[in-house]
Amino acid sequence: MHPPLGLVLAGGQGRRMGGRNKGWVEYQGRPLVEQVIERLRPQVDSIVISANTDIDRYQALGFPCLPDTRPDYPGPLAGIAATWAHAPGHTLLCVPVDAPHLPPNLAARLGQALGSCAAPAAIAHDGERLQPLFALLRPELAARLETDLARGPLAVGRWFRDIGATVVDFSDQPGAFVNLNTPEDLVG
Repeated sequence: MHPPLGLVLAGGQGRRMGGRNKGWVEYQGRPLVEQVIERLRPQVDSIVISANTDIDRYQALGFPCLPDTRPDYPGPLAGIAATWAHAPGHTLLCVPVDAPHLPPNLAARLGQALGSCAAPAAIAHDGERLQPLFALLRPELAARLETDLARGPLAVGRWFRDIGATVVDFSDQPGAFVNLNTPEDLVG
């Protein structure tokens, strides 16, 4: 499988982080977005950042930054749709911007699972719960996603279940999926 296009999902409002843009929140002395890119870069062909604020600042990192094309922060699936509108035909490896410990073999393991079945996407499971924002998606899903988004808001986990995504066990790396959602999560 050709290396996928990496997509950093940073388009949320950061409500639990006090309204701060989570990509620029510092954790262990560095912005989260830099740490996520560092872990993602060796696994992908190139990187795109999905964000709705601080776009110039994200672009200064040297990667395209794409805002949602739909109003009112419709969620990460809208960021995925915007990326496919910008780069059609690419397999996408999505990761959230608030997960600086993402697995170094995320693309390899999701890709192996996707290559061995006919599912349209592969998503991670950390042994306790589904981690649907760590996903590898075939480009054939782009039209289906546009159609489903046009009907209204979509819950990420439910959408992946509805499309028949295959689930990949990462129970050997549960700490890799820790999301830093609140200021308290940054301590440590």
